[in-house]
Parts: sequence; C-alpha cells; structure tokens
Amino acid sequence: MHSSRPGTRHFASRIMRLQFIVVGFLIVLVTAGTLYASYNQVFNRAEDRSLTIARSVAVMPSVVQEVERYAAQDRLDVQALRTGPLQETAQAIVNRGDAYFVVITEDRGLRLSHPNPAELGLKVSTEPVALAGIEDVSREHGTLGESVRAKVPIYSSSGMVIGEVSVGVTTDSLTGALAQSFSWIALFALLAAALAVLAGRYTVRKLKRQTLGLEPSEIAQLVRDQQAVLYGVTEGVMGIGVDNRITVRNKAARQLLGLPHRTELQDVVGRHYASAGLDAALVRAIREHDKAPLRLNANGNSLIARVTDVNRDGVDLGQVVLFHDVTTVEALGTKLDAVQDMADALRAQRHEFANRMHAVLGLINLGKIEQAEQYLQEVMETGPKIAQVPGLEAVQDAYLSAFISAKAVRAHEQGIELRVSPQSMLFGQIASAHDAQDATAVLGNLLDNAFTAALRGAGEPWVEVDLLSEGTTLHLAVADSGPGITTGLDIFSPEVSTGSALGGEHGAGVGLPLIRRLAQSRSGDVWVADPGGADGGAVLAARLPAALAEPRTPTETPTEGQRP
Repeated sequence: MHSSRPGTRHFASRIMRLQFIVVGFLIVLVTAGTLYASYNQVFNRAEDRSLTIARSVAVMPSVVQEVERYAAQDRLDVQALRTGPLQETAQAIVNRGDAYFVVITEDRGLRLSHPNPAELGLKVSTEPVALAGIEDVSREHGTLGESVRAKVPIYSSSGMVIGEVSVGVTTDSLTGALAQSFSWIALFALLAAALAVLAGRYTVRKLKRQTLGLEPSEIAQLVRDQQAVLYGVTEGVMGIGVDNRITVRNKAARQLLGLPHRTELQDVVGRHYASAGLDAALVRAIREHDKAPLRLNANGNSLIARVTDVNRDGVDLGQVVLFHDVTTVEALGTKLDAVQDMADALRAQRHEFANRMHAVLGLINLGKIEQAEQYLQEVMETGPKIAQVPGLEAVQDAYLSAFISAKAVRAHEQGIELRVSPQSMLFGQIASAHDAQDATAVLGNLLDNAFTAALRGAGEPWVEVDLLSEGTTLHLAVADSGPGITTGLDIFSPEVSTGSALGGEHGAGVGLPLIRRLAQSRSGDVWVADPGGADGGAVLAARLPAALAEPRTPTETPTEGQRP
C-alpha cells in the first residue's frame, strides 16, 4: 500500500484544482452575464432618457412656434440662430446635464440648434428619419462622436411635420457607468473567489479527517480488504462506531450469536449495541471498555468474546468485538477427562494385577500349585479389590461398566462409596464409540460434581448412579449425600456455573452448561430432578436419545445351529 501522506497531498490538490476550475468558470460566466445585463441596462436607460427629452422638447410651444417660423423661410439667418430661443433652450438642457447634445432641425434637415455654433444652418450629418413622421432611437456616429440618440418629429398646429429633435447621450458617459458597474462586479467576483478558496481548504481538511488521510483508491482497497477479512475468518467480528451503533458484523458473528440476517428488518447493523439483543455481560463489557476475555453462552454455542478499542493517529474509531467458538474445544476437553479417568483406573488396576501376579508367582515358586489355583479362581470370581462398585453387574454395556469402574477408583481415593442403584436396568449396548464419548462425558461431569457435594455432606459420603434403557434412549441419574442445591438460580447458566452458584456445596459446577448443550444437540436434556435439602442430596438426571443400539427383535434371535 502506498504512503498515505503523498497520496493525500495529491488528492487534496486534485480536489482544490477541480473546485477552482468549477468556481472560476462560474465566476467568469456570472461576470460576463452581469456585464452583458449591465451593458444593456445602461444603454436602455440612456435610450429611454434621450427619447423622453426629445419628446418633451418636440411638444414645447415655443419650440414648435420657432421651428414653424424657420421652416417657412427660404434662407436661415445663422447669426440669429446663435442667439435665438431654440439655441438657448437646447443649451439649457445640455447645461443641466440631462443630455450631451440637443439638435433641432427644420423640415429640410437644417440645424436650428447645435452645441457647436459653427454647425448651425447646416444639414445634419445623420439621416433625419424623424422628418418622415417616425420616432427613432439608435447608436450613431455624428459630428459630436459616438452617441445614443433619439429622433422625434416636430408637428405644426396643423399636424404637418415641420422638423425634428435629436437628443443624444455620448457613449463615453455610458462607458463610465459600465466601468463603475464592472468595478462592483469585479469586487464581488474577487470576494467569491476568496470564499471559494476558504471553502475549498475547509472541505479538503474535513475530507482528510473523515477519510483518515487516505486516497479514494486506498479507501476502495480497504473496503475490499475488509470484506475479505470479515468473511474469510471463522471467528465472529462485530464493529461498533464512536456513536455506539453497530457498523458491521460478519456472517460468523451472525451465526454464533443467532442474529437476524442483513435482509431482515431486525438486523443489528445500524442499531445501538445496547438495543441489539446482545448478552447483558457483553453489553456491560462494551460500555466499560473491558478488554478481559468474556465467556458467553449464545445460540447454543460457548463463546469467548474480547472487546478491543480501535484508534488511528489519536482518532477514536470505535470498538471491535471478536467472538471465538470454543464449544468443540470444551466438548473435547470433557471427553478427554473421561478418557483420563479410565486411564487412571487402568493404571491402578494394572498395579493391582501386578501385585496379584507376584503372589501367584510366589506360590508357584514355593510349589504350592493347589493354593495358586484357588487364589486365581478367587480373583476371577471377585474381580478387582481396589474399588468394587456394588450393583455394577446391572450394567451390561462395556463402555459404561468400565467408565463407572474407573470413576470408582477416584471415589475410593476420596473416601466416597460409589454404587449402582438396584433399580438400574440397562440391557442395551452403547451404539458406537462416538455415543460412548457423549455418554461418558455427561455421566463423568455429573459424577465429578456429585463427588464434591458428597464430601461436604454431614454423614458418610456416597454417590449413586441409576441407569435405564428405553429403546435406544439412555436415561441416567446421579444422586449424592451432599446438602443439596441451595441456590434458586439456574445452575446451567454460564453466569452462575460456579461453586458458589451451586450453593457452595454441590461441586464446582464446571461443565454443566456444556453437557446440557451436548445432550440438547442429541435432542436430549440434562436437568435437576431433585434439588435436595435437609432430607438428602440433589439428584441430577439426563436423557440421551439414540445413544444405545437398536434392540434385537425375536426374528433376529439366533436359533439352534446358527452362529450368533
């Protein structure tokens, strides 16, 4: 990945350059449009003013009378025109600044008034279109230069056209007005450009903060990497933003926690973590930023959750919660405990067997063959002496019989009597080694908790196992001589699966939620049949469907002459 700092400068310069081009184009376009509108407005105002003045002069009685008098003469007296009323009237209008010039002509186009007295009596330099009885406003070049002029006909009392009035405004004054308008427009354009620069810099800085200084290509790559990481790992991942809303979660997190699919309205993405239906312990850990591993039981899974704060360059980006599924590991641990118990029992029995073999060897060496035979016969009839289990003959399955014998060794070491209930009726066989692992895992955990509870009782410690078969379903119950379960809480909940939650007497409580999930995975269950109390200890029961082999039907029973 490229360094973010050079890329950020390049990205910022591109943003600024693009913004300057757009803003500059808009400023030029608006300035040109404003200038064009101002230009037309100034000239239109000048045309209106010149036309208004021309109309006013054309209807003045004194003007009409003088023009009518001069129109009747064949020759004009130029000297009289210089000091005549028409010249004075026109000069007064010019002196007031209403117009640049006022030219009055008679019906032949000869000037009766003019700012330049030398031009009096001469024909006008522009076409006297008003003599045709029409009004005209145009921009023309005459003896007084470029101007906007209005030409209005002068009518006699009889309605005849006897002359015209031409009133003009020079383009120099109009250019000054345009220059003044342009200065204001330029000022506003510069202010707009300055504001654009400030806005551009603010936008770039804000964009850099929001994107953490990354280029668009880097952001796109991060999104691709995020999707690859989120959906390429088996652990559950959940992201929480600085606003305490869940921003992302992968498929593994949804499956482990039993969350709604992203296409459903109840999807947790976008919701506050406290209202997303998460476990109360997890909500507390997120709120308190607790980084310690947290054990959860969600959707039938045993999880380890870790909450981690995420920061980049001193900026708080929120939190990430990782979920690791330890259900299989814990199940294997429970089964390994059962195997370890059997291994310990076999080790003890091997030691006992070796001692007995030494006794037989000694009898043979002494030549007491008859005594050696009697000794071996007694060993075959009585079995191991270290930890005999009363009622074990009712258990016909080799797996369970060996496992109970192994547990009896540990019970013997702790001074506990382990026995099989006289009401036990287990005639079936465990279906497979896998079923044997599940059965011994459940039974072993119940026995371990019962051993601890029995040692804390008042009388002689004992533990009793009751095994029943119902078709292929294995029923088992474990009772003890302890004081019973003294708490009203759910002992199968992960939050209370400790010794204190079991009342301080009934075992360590380790694995109760696990073996219950193990039984429920087989459509079975583990429950408290009797919490116990003053009259005796607790009784915990379990049901494991499909743990036993199918019983033989009468047609499958071997007949005489058939090999069983």
